[in-house]
Amino acid sequence: MDKMHYLFAAYMAIWILLALYLFSIHSRERKLREEIERLKNILDKAE
Repeated sequence: MDKMHYLFAAYMAIWILLALYLFSIHSRERKLREEIERLKNILDKAE
């Protein structure tokens, strides 16, 4: 393999890792939003 194949493989690995990282952040943010809504409902019921 020449150097361009390694460069392409490195770029692909970086993009895949970035996509996985962004998916992870998105999942955690969604869970936090659900938790905030749950806590807001608990506070509304307590009033």
